[in-house]
Amino acid sequence: MEPSLLVIATRNKHKVGEIRGILGGQFRLLSLEDFPGAPEVVEDAPTFAGNATKKAVELAKWLSLSGKNHATCRAGTQSEGGSRITHHAHVLADDSGLEVDALKGAPGVHSARFAALDTGKPGNSSDAANREKLLRLLTGVPAAKRTARFRCVLALTPVTRLEAETASPVCYADQAELQTQLFNGVCEGSIITKERGTGGFGYDPLFIPSGYDQTFGELPDDVKNRLSHRAHALTAMKAALLV
Repeated sequence: MEPSLLVIATRNKHKVGEIRGILGGQFRLLSLEDFPGAPEVVEDAPTFAGNATKKAVELAKWLSLSGKNHATCRAGTQSEGGSRITHHAHVLADDSGLEVDALKGAPGVHSARFAALDTGKPGNSSDAANREKLLRLLTGVPAAKRTARFRCVLALTPVTRLEAETASPVCYADQAELQTQLFNGVCEGSIITKERGTGGFGYDPLFIPSGYDQTFGELPDDVKNRLSHRAHALTAMKAALLV
């Protein structure tokens, strides 16, 4: 039996690689790299759950419009990128970030654009700029008060074909949101005062998970992929899908 297809709603190669490493070969995985025409979704919700749901629903709606313009969820049909989509397809969207207690939970949903918030420019900032701002804001904060956590919310939305040309995308979006399942994951830890390690991405070189002496930037991928917030959320999702 062909494994279920998950279309990961991101173009972030680091994130896709991490998800592949955690899920192994139990699912067939595609990403937005396989669908260059997929729409960009503005992540303007105030919560991780809201942003993840919005991304999953929008991509599922776009994939459903096979008979009109682009990709399809019909078994045996080719998408525009040459990748096969089946009726067992789901969209998997992730929104995640770092919550620092001394900063009242910031950067939170703004983790990817933390530094850019100071410039007013749209879009994400570089990982290096985000880390620099975080360290600057935590200058002088003692180790005991540098507690933090990575939080991840996954949204899983089934892709169902719009049966008629007159089907309403708005109604489809409402139905897709009702069918969306959410899975949460958290990894507790703390923020150090200087970057260590070159692995991972984002804030990983500054974050030490509880019970360890190495940062996510220093720990091997197989260890990180057992501990991370994303690993916990994906484990819950696998349990739901593989019942």
